[in-house]
Amino acid sequence: MGGMVEMTPEEFEDAVNDGLDAIPEELLALVDNVVVLIEDEPEGGEELLGLYDGVALTDRGADWGMVDLPDRIFIYRGPTLRHCEDADHVREEVAITVVHEIAHHFGIDDERLHALGWG
Repeated sequence: MGGMVEMTPEEFEDAVNDGLDAIPEELLALVDNVVVLIEDEPEGGEELLGLYDGVALTDRGADWGMVDLPDRIFIYRGPTLRHCEDADHVREEVAITVVHEIAHHFGIDDERLHALGWG
């Protein structure tokens, strides 16, 4: 495997934004009250590239959203950089990770994602 991609936090943030730009508008338009946050490392030492933290739309009650914080999608810089070979790969991986997490937000399973070409 190629070593770790060297990126400053700023460069990584730019790559994340580029990755988000690559996601189809109609998918992003469906995302309600979700923020994407960058963290250095996941808790518990797992090699996660991303994590969805929130209540799936399918699990929300009628009163949801009055006081709830936005759902959060975390992108983890350390694991992503260790997993990727160059900056382009980072952008691609971030886009896929975010789409995966958004999909979980909608209760879409991996099988459906593969069918959509985001597996």
